[in-house]
Amino acid sequence: MNKTRNKILNQCETLMLDMDGTVLDLSYDSHIWLKIIPEKLAEKRDIPITSAISFMNEHVTRMKNTLEWYCIDNWSKLLDIDVLEIHRTEKERIRYLPGAKSFLQEISNTSIRVILVSNSHRDTLNLKLKETDLGDYFEAIYLSHDFVYPKENPLFWKELMTKESFKKNKTVFVDDNQSVLESASIFGIKSLIQILNPDSQQPGLKSSDFFGVENLSCLLV
Repeated sequence: MNKTRNKILNQCETLMLDMDGTVLDLSYDSHIWLKIIPEKLAEKRDIPITSAISFMNEHVTRMKNTLEWYCIDNWSKLLDIDVLEIHRTEKERIRYLPGAKSFLQEISNTSIRVILVSNSHRDTLNLKLKETDLGDYFEAIYLSHDFVYPKENPLFWKELMTKESFKKNKTVFVDDNQSVLESASIFGIKSLIQILNPDSQQPGLKSSDFFGVENLSCLLV
C-alpha cells in the first residue's frame, strides 16, 4: 500500500538528497576515517595511535568546509596511504540507512524530480554506486568536486542552478550536515530537513535548528 507524503513534500517539485548520512549509513565512512586510516597511519609512521589521530584532527580543522577535506586524492598524498583502496577493502560495510531505500522506492512513484547532491569524491561515489542500487533512484547526480565549491559554500548552490533549474520555493533539500543546510538556507532554499541519525552506530542528535527527522522514512506517513 502506498504511503502518503509528509506535508513538506506536498508542494515539492525537486527533492535534493545528500548521500552519506542521509541515504547511506555514515557508519561506513566513520569506520574508515576514525578507525582504519588512523591505524594505518600509526603503523606506517611507527607512532602511537593518539599521535596519528592528532595529526588527522589538525588537518581536518585546517581543511574544514573545503573541497580538500572531501578529496581522497589529497588525503592519499598527505598521508602516503591509498585511501581509495581502504574504501574498497571495507566495501561490505556500505549500506542504506534504515528506511532510506523504502523511501526512495516510494518517492520514485511520484512526479517529484529526485537528485543526489553530494560532497563525495567521484571514486568513492562510483564504489557506492557499484555496491548498491542507489543510482536507480536518482534522475541526476551532482558532486561538489564538479563545481569548485563544497556544499558548505553558498556559491555551490549558485553553480548548481546553472545545471539544474530548480525553483527555490519548490525544492526540498535533505542533509545531515548543519553547515551545509545553513549554506543552502543562505542561498534561499526554503524547505530544509536535517537527518538526526546519520550513523547507525552512534547516538543521534536530539534536536536541530532545522526541521529534523530520524530518517527519510519519517517523511512518509
